[in-house]
Amino acid sequence: MRVLHFYKTYQSESYGGIAQTIFQLCKCSSASGVESEVLTLSEAPEPAELMYHGHLVHRVKQDLQIASTGFSLSAIRRFAQLAEDFDLVHYHFPWPFMDLAHFVTRMNKPSVVTYHSDIVRYKVLLQLYRPLMHRFLSSVDAIVATSPNYLQTSSVLAGYKEKTQVIPIGLDKSSYPTPSEAVMEQWRQRIGGRFFLFVGAIRYYKGLHILLDAAHGTDYPIVIVGAGPIEKELKRHAAELGLNNVIFLGIVNDEDKVALLRQCYALVFPSHLRSEAFGISLLEGAMYGKPMISSEIGTGTSYINNHGETGLVVPPSDPAAFRVAMQQLWNNPEQAQAMGVRAQARYQKLFTARVMGESYATLYRDVLAMRGVTEQQVSLGA
Repeated sequence: MRVLHFYKTYQSESYGGIAQTIFQLCKCSSASGVESEVLTLSEAPEPAELMYHGHLVHRVKQDLQIASTGFSLSAIRRFAQLAEDFDLVHYHFPWPFMDLAHFVTRMNKPSVVTYHSDIVRYKVLLQLYRPLMHRFLSSVDAIVATSPNYLQTSSVLAGYKEKTQVIPIGLDKSSYPTPSEAVMEQWRQRIGGRFFLFVGAIRYYKGLHILLDAAHGTDYPIVIVGAGPIEKELKRHAAELGLNNVIFLGIVNDEDKVALLRQCYALVFPSHLRSEAFGISLLEGAMYGKPMISSEIGTGTSYINNHGETGLVVPPSDPAAFRVAMQQLWNNPEQAQAMGVRAQARYQKLFTARVMGESYATLYRDVLAMRGVTEQQVSLGA
């Protein structure tokens, strides 16, 4: 079975959560007989095709970007050409240009869309886009929500429950590097003993200003890994608060990231808006057996971090509550360790890439069967 993934960015150039999800899906679904390729936009698409960890990535020139939406005239033509050779198209929402390409090309292939997030930030533009969005979601064969929490709280998905199922995002731990002892020791020397860790893009919805306010008046070491558009603003805020216990590391390589995940005491994840639909780095913390602190925003973050079991969940935009949660974990190491053990067990049960890959392969076959495509036709490339 051949599946074409279509999204505006991909991990060969971008390290966002959706790109990471597509990468994990391309890798893990191959064991279930799925051959995946990716069509994506790029500011410098040379070469136009490249092999990336065993699967082919097709890149086309991005012409412009408006409100975080990439546009490309050549993508429409390339999408139409490529889709002809695939059994199924897998869309990743939200990306309004993708909806447009779907209709301009009169795409009639079996189709699945993973609904990663509501559109939260651009409320005025959303009103203009809404008719196209609903037409697109109505036209696809199946919709996937990444957590039961998001399915229950999304006003958009409420209108499509009969065609929506939940498949949580999964990670393959074996795809992460094992840090050398030299790298582990380097970070022990640089950071010291216990510390709270944040990993992620430094964006408006990550709530890092809440974490900094929570850290004010404490001496808990906090390490922030990542970069983004509000990084300078956040560093100014830390300086104004006089936070000497917060370390901004910027972007680190995968081996260093794993070393920090393994050494940290707990993972902090203060995202306070629904733009944070799942939380890949929160799941990475669970994968490495760390207790977590996150905020209740009605999304997948509270599916990964089950309050009282795998960590603590506090009200959003509440620095005082976040500070109390940090204090509770810090002062109760046995409780923190037990939560980390349960977090890792929950990852093994619900969030492995193998489970995700098998679930999507089953869905793909169900969609093809619904469209009347037989296994023999799939094997013949029909």
